[in-house]
Amino acid sequence: MITPTHQGPVWISAGEASGDIHAATLLAALREVEPGLTALGMGGPALSKAGCDVRFPMRLISLVGLTEVLSGLPRIIRLLGQVKRALMESRPRALILIDCPDFHFRVARMAKKLGIPVYYYVSPQVWAWRSGRVEFLREHTRRVLCILPFEKDFYAARNMDVDYVGHPLMDQMPLMELDSMRPDPNLLGLLPGSRRKEISALLPEFVGAALLLKERLPDLKLALARAPGVDEDYLRQFLPPELPVTIHPPEDRYRMMRQSRALLAASGTVTLEAALIGTPTVVSYRLSALSYAIGKAVVQVKWASLPNLIMGREIFPELLQGKAKAALLAERLRPWLAEDIALAAARADLAGLRAKVGGPGAAHRAAAIILEDLRSLSQQMAAQPNTEH
Repeated sequence: MITPTHQGPVWISAGEASGDIHAATLLAALREVEPGLTALGMGGPALSKAGCDVRFPMRLISLVGLTEVLSGLPRIIRLLGQVKRALMESRPRALILIDCPDFHFRVARMAKKLGIPVYYYVSPQVWAWRSGRVEFLREHTRRVLCILPFEKDFYAARNMDVDYVGHPLMDQMPLMELDSMRPDPNLLGLLPGSRRKEISALLPEFVGAALLLKERLPDLKLALARAPGVDEDYLRQFLPPELPVTIHPPEDRYRMMRQSRALLAASGTVTLEAALIGTPTVVSYRLSALSYAIGKAVVQVKWASLPNLIMGREIFPELLQGKAKAALLAERLRPWLAEDIALAAARADLAGLRAKVGGPGAAHRAAAIILEDLRSLSQQMAAQPNTEH
């Protein structure tokens, strides 16, 4: 056990739902090593339930789209001022930031000026775009803790040493329980996203693909996992009466994904969840024409989905933007739904991905690195001669 050298709190900051869960898991791991540790900061219900004094709810920075960002700027500026005052008053011994770089880089800059060591857990996706942000991280953080296996090499190529701790999903998903479940040979699962714009753009095409597939595969059954905060009645308006679909609540998402023979999913974290569960998935997404054009100009990676990025090749077909059409989606799904050989080959690929992501324990490894570095920093400061008069 690390003996605390400074009894001040740790500041933890998460800005969206998955980060809130990662933050809560990390706080629990920190307290296993140092039971008396206290925490405050920004987050959501998971972090609050874990015992953090959440001074600022993460919904304050959950802005989506250019219009929302512009209209929310005054609120964000006020919030940054409030965070700075809270940091000055509480003087935490460390600042732990989780993703959300557009907001957290500003908080990191404040902490550096206040002499508070900064740790970045869940590295921002600097490998996808704006790779120059590596220099900011080098200057403003003590350690960057990465959760994707290719990130360490990315930073090393830019002369920055970071820690790869593994992916938190390996702890958060009940993989042993899911592995014991037998998939339904006739079930296709739908994961159309969590935002209304995503759902309205993708679900009609997902439904169209299912109708085409059902013409050839009359025994096909459909299931849909409802994301948190999405109303079932909203989803039902996109589902025609001739296509029965079982809608599962958010807490049953993993079981639905495992029970499915194949999945049709919006691009996002859910694609990595599907890969770890072992269910072949066709990935789709649509943006506005302007957003897509900007993305094409600045994004520096070949694939949109994490499974493909981790493996360095396309194990999940990606049908994005103009290719997000019912006929094309059905064409890519059909071999998995109709041919056992094609399905077995796809599942074998996914077993290799799980091995590459690594085992459980990401939060515990991150907690050990942070607390050990804080102890080292405290020892360095204690060894310095006292120059005060």
